[in-house]
Amino acid sequence: MDSAELVSRLREAGVPEAYYEITGVHEVTVRPDAHYVMRHEAGAWTVGVRQRSQDGATRRFGTEAEACAYLYAKLTALPPPPSGAAHPLEELLADPGEIQRQAWRDFERAARPDPEEDPGR
Repeated sequence: MDSAELVSRLREAGVPEAYYEITGVHEVTVRPDAHYVMRHEAGAWTVGVRQRSQDGATRRFGTEAEACAYLYAKLTALPPPPSGAAHPLEELLADPGEIQRQAWRDFERAARPDPEEDPGR
């Protein structure tokens, strides 16, 4: 398997695209706090986790096929995202302004005095 086929197979498996970045083939457009990264460097293929813009937990492989198989196994072993009314990760992360607006609405609602409460207490 090569990198392009890996992306196709991950999409078929329903793995959210924000979970992985494959340099030159699939870039993460919405960056979550942590995601897997696969790249070719210094004659080897590496697979690691990028968390808060820091690379860590990197493994090296001699061939692209080995790196692809490893990353595919890691990503398909993850539990599926919750189903139901929850929005896909990409939708939630696509509009950080709306997330902030909703947080302010929630804060203002919580800060308002409850009209049912007795002010003399």
